[in-house]
Amino acid sequence: MDEFLASVEKRALRMAEFATGFEEDALDLVQEAMMAWVRRYSHKPEEEWRPLFFRILQNKIRDWYRRQAVKRRVFGLVGGWFGKEDEESRTVEALPDPKGRDPASHLQNSDSGAALDSAIRELPLRQREAFLLRAWEEMSVADTARAMECSEGSVKTHYSRALAALRERLKEHGP
Repeated sequence: MDEFLASVEKRALRMAEFATGFEEDALDLVQEAMMAWVRRYSHKPEEEWRPLFFRILQNKIRDWYRRQAVKRRVFGLVGGWFGKEDEESRTVEALPDPKGRDPASHLQNSDSGAALDSAIRELPLRQREAFLLRAWEEMSVADTARAMECSEGSVKTHYSRALAALRERLKEHGP
């Protein structure tokens, strides 16, 4: 079980960072997903672990989006100073780096890497999920469908659209 969690930790964190845009929120989501997986599904057969874990993570991400929408509505009603300062303080440039590096330069290892990060973040949620699970996690269509709680046809459609959108956005960065 520990080996499994260690094997998915980094990729799950990256997936959550793409979804939230914030490392702290991503860490929280991955931790919540791991704890929920251990509580509910660690007794299942090993071949079911990955799809189950990533389904939990995707559900945690969807819940995070819902909470953010509620916060925006509530803080928008309360007034400008409360909501605006919170949003401005959460930009990449404003986040502190525990290692003392400039966060903006730390995020950009190369122009093409930054372009890929940006392009993935711009994908609609379901396309991003399908792309990350299929391309990064190398999950089968069936496992991805289980993780996303949708049909295999939907996975194929979302993945195809994600690839087309990424190709279009990244065409100036290479073949």
